[in-house]
Amino acid sequence: MKITTSGIDVAKSVFQVHGVDERGNVVLRRQIRRAQLLLFFSRLEACLIGMEACASSHYWARRLTALGHTVRLMSPQFVKPYRKNDKNDGNDAEAICEAVQRPSMRFVPVKSPEQQAELAVHRIRRRLMGQRTALINQLRGLLAEHGLVLAQGANQVRSKLPALLEDGSESLPPLAVELFRDLYEELVQLEQRIAACDRRVERLYRANPLCHRLGEIEGIGALTATAFVATVAHAAQFKNGRQCAAWLGLVPKQDSTGGKTRLLGISKRGDVYLRTLLVHGARSAMRHTPKGADPKSRWVEQLRKRRGENIAAVALAAKHARILWALMVKGESFPPPAIHSDPLEQPAV
Repeated sequence: MKITTSGIDVAKSVFQVHGVDERGNVVLRRQIRRAQLLLFFSRLEACLIGMEACASSHYWARRLTALGHTVRLMSPQFVKPYRKNDKNDGNDAEAICEAVQRPSMRFVPVKSPEQQAELAVHRIRRRLMGQRTALINQLRGLLAEHGLVLAQGANQVRSKLPALLEDGSESLPPLAVELFRDLYEELVQLEQRIAACDRRVERLYRANPLCHRLGEIEGIGALTATAFVATVAHAAQFKNGRQCAAWLGLVPKQDSTGGKTRLLGISKRGDVYLRTLLVHGARSAMRHTPKGADPKSRWVEQLRKRRGENIAAVALAAKHARILWALMVKGESFPPPAIHSDPLEQPAV
């Protein structure tokens, strides 16, 4: 009895495995402990294995691929429609096994350890930035309780807090002064750790020629370029640039029927962090578009006047995502080399 397709519901300690033969008959329903998973699949003939793209799934995909199996990762939102009954490990594994066999299923490329390490730098930096924001908000709130007001912004707090504590040390209780100095030291330590992450990102950017080519676009710096390359990984998986932008949640949702197209707000699917970087980069680039004479600048300005600042920023972020996709797939530099000799026949960017 040969297993041709398996679905694995990944967990921390106990995994659920569902297997079928070439005719689709169920031949395996089993719980396997984490330490026994590789041993179990090493005894099976090579088969197709499906898993949801979640924590540790890329690790297991690499290990199972090394055993000779074909592993496919899928977004959980695409697996959910195939679950027949209530949610449990067995039904989830069965749904994964069913979904991985669909010809039209979209799969998530397996990331290498290096790509995951690069993404880890961004994740750690994002967490530190959130902690710094929370610390500054708490610090400003506690100071306001004593009538000491600091302007918003990390630079304002960092530069003016020591002098503020020195001037107000006589009116503040000694305990409060001690606590505020401890918070300031914590802020300095967070700033140092964020700076260390920035240096790591800069090293990754300098060491990767592809990131250099992506960084030539206005509004795309070292942070966005390294995050885009590590997250997208295999740009050729997308049929075109619009599909890549849709994967990042930068296109409108649809509620269309009967031939009547109805567009809603942007879908906000995909990677929130990367989408945020692209939108912020677009806002930065829009500071220079009023003076630009190129087709893209004129397009942004027309859209800004017609639809407003926010919609124009998201639209420009979507266009940047398409351009980044094209640079990764075609191996070109920005701006792309001219093809037509007549400048009037050159297509707009």
